[in-house]
Amino acid sequence: MFERLLSALTAPHPAPADPAGPLALAALLVRLARADSQYEPAEIARIDRILASRYGISPFEAVQLRERAEALEAASPDTVRFTRALKDAVPHEDRIEILQALWSVALADEERSADEEALIRLVANLLGVSDQDSARARQRVQSR
Repeated sequence: MFERLLSALTAPHPAPADPAGPLALAALLVRLARADSQYEPAEIARIDRILASRYGISPFEAVQLRERAEALEAASPDTVRFTRALKDAVPHEDRIEILQALWSVALADEERSADEEALIRLVANLLGVSDQDSARARQRVQSR
């Protein structure tokens, strides 16, 4: 199962409706939440809400997607697989929303972790989002 999911994430050009996009985002959010070695209930709940809202799925479906992503994230050696799938599936102008989702999870436990911030900087770079746009995404999340 993981082999099939990994191959879907590394396909050259997934279609925008490809489920690799939602699974890649979910796995990336899980990886971020786990980056500081503390996978908090607040972060899990935030991931579920983001997935349900972004993809128009039920809370139950969001939990299922997150659980699949948890297994995929644990089996994946690097972050590039996830960002490549997202970069191919999401138009550039919409990638800032991905950064907002990442910042939302990072700040869900009301602590700023250096490990989480470093991962967000890496992801922003891999997605082609500038540091300034990432900072604005963080500010939008903090102002909510």
